[in-house]
Amino acid sequence: MQKDKKIYIAGHRGMVGGAIWRILESRGYTNLIGATSSELDLREQEAVRNFISLHKPDVIIDAAARVGGILANNNFPYQFIMENMLIQNNLIDAALKNDTEKFIFLGSSCIYPKFAPQPLKEDYLLTDSLEPTNEWYAIAKITGVKACEAIRKQFGKDYVSLMPTNLYGTHDNFDLNTSHVLPAMMRKFHEAKLNGNTPVTLWGSGTPMREFLFVDDMAEGVIFALENTLPDYLYNVGTGVDLTIKELAETIQKIVGHTGEIVWDSSKPDGTPRKLMDVSKMHDLGWKHKIDLEEGIKKTYEWFLQNIDSVKKVTI
Repeated sequence: MQKDKKIYIAGHRGMVGGAIWRILESRGYTNLIGATSSELDLREQEAVRNFISLHKPDVIIDAAARVGGILANNNFPYQFIMENMLIQNNLIDAALKNDTEKFIFLGSSCIYPKFAPQPLKEDYLLTDSLEPTNEWYAIAKITGVKACEAIRKQFGKDYVSLMPTNLYGTHDNFDLNTSHVLPAMMRKFHEAKLNGNTPVTLWGSGTPMREFLFVDDMAEGVIFALENTLPDYLYNVGTGVDLTIKELAETIQKIVGHTGEIVWDSSKPDGTPRKLMDVSKMHDLGWKHKIDLEEGIKKTYEWFLQNIDSVKKVTI
């Protein structure tokens, strides 16, 4: 990939898009473009068509999405299915109509069936029913994967989908009503520590198993896909290593320095029992993560402390 190729990163102010932008800049890429949500509403088809027609990017990286944890997915199912479909469909269609040579679509491991065999292989897509707590988001992302696959099949273009495992890191969303599990735990433990190490109540039983990938490693996976022609349409991106939510909580608690009790509220949903990704396809091509979970959590907490007065809060 030539360093002066015009690359549009949709969602460049988000956690993932921002990491991609920072790393591309550090590698000498000189023609990056982005637009804030106030400058371009990706839900508006005509606005997206006009933007892509005007700028004519060589590459589009779709890191834009309406995202959130179990609570947000449960409370706002319509926004999670409709807004994500609008965003991705507008970008994919505009890319095709303007002959964008490469498109990288970012999805989520929740596209796979709730009770699929572990670890999750790309071949398991659409083989069984989804996890009900996030099926709205999953269905939207599945349509994006299939749209990119259809373009590869019909038009022979280099459109590829990357499915990350649970992502976390600097610039994450720490809003307790809309955030994912890891940043929500971090904020809860931090605030409880400041309040005299009061008990922290967490959702579920603590027994589900989850895999976590530091956002800079995800960005490196995207850049690997950018700089190489991947032979297939769908790739998992993760560590291939998981742990229980209880083990995650204890790790975050230790790093934050909270010494109080952890209370598990088993009346709240656990979600999918396990979501471990099979990342052998990306490994076989030469990509592998570099940052382990404890190191990544330490980096994230350091950033959180430095930015505590201005951490991102997301409302729906």
